[in-house]
Amino acid sequence: MKKVSIIVPCYNEAEVLPAFYKEISRVADCNDKYEYELLFVNDGSKDETIGIIESFGKTDKRVKYISFSRNFGKEAAMFAGLEHCTGDFVGFIDADLQHSPDLIPEMLKAVDDEGYDVAACKRVDRQGESKLKSFLSAGFYKVVNKISETYIDDGAQDFRIMKRAVADAILSMEENIRFTKGIFSWVGFNTKWFPHENKERAAGSTKWSIGKLFKYAVDGIFGYTSSPLRFPLYMGIISLAVGFVYGLVVLIRLIAQGHIFPLGSRVVLICLFLLFGIALVSLGIAGEYLARIYTEVKNRPKYIIAKTNCDK
Repeated sequence: MKKVSIIVPCYNEAEVLPAFYKEISRVADCNDKYEYELLFVNDGSKDETIGIIESFGKTDKRVKYISFSRNFGKEAAMFAGLEHCTGDFVGFIDADLQHSPDLIPEMLKAVDDEGYDVAACKRVDRQGESKLKSFLSAGFYKVVNKISETYIDDGAQDFRIMKRAVADAILSMEENIRFTKGIFSWVGFNTKWFPHENKERAAGSTKWSIGKLFKYAVDGIFGYTSSPLRFPLYMGIISLAVGFVYGLVVLIRLIAQGHIFPLGSRVVLICLFLLFGIALVSLGIAGEYLARIYTEVKNRPKYIIAKTNCDK
């Protein structure tokens, strides 16, 4: 019997975990073709998340858990799940029930019977999401796909099932600053997409603020393209071109009128602001890449485990 590992990253999900466990258990119980492993990764929750997960494990041998010493982020939780799961097929699903466990049997059919390497869900709408978040998300995908060599599908979700070979390929990418949506695209493999309607959380509140989403977007842009490093070159070329054209205009007027026409102080100030702005943006871009190099060179662990039952 083939084994399916379902990895569930959790951060302050105490309110929704009982309902999620009931749903995922129902799906697993109805699908006796596979052996299931339910691997919960507690990402330093401040509520009773780990206690609830441990209670599941006392009565259900399928339940495994990893509990971090502090909050390391969802990317670290997903990586830890991949490192510790033992299934022939590996999946990710959120605990908030925005991802429907009922899709899992169809996704398993795609990777086990239909020849696909990955079965992944793609959002077909952004119902329940604020207009600002929707606008920023759509803008991010447009920007990153124009400047990056790696195409990332708009609406692609972490909710997916993959073969063990795909999971091993993802594990081989050991960078500390991780952008999993980019990693999924970069490793490739034959993927079947499942349309998925956005759902409201069953309980609790979202952990993705505008600030966190912005940081996540920055990780995606700087992690999967070097195009921003070319920004100073482009701005320099534009500045030289503007300076050359302006100098040519001054020279022509000098020849035609016999004197240099007066240049207002406001124009000078605007030019200075533009030049200093370009210089500071260029330094900021270079600093962002240097900061990432610094983080990777330190090679600190992506997470620290406080307790787990994966060895039992």
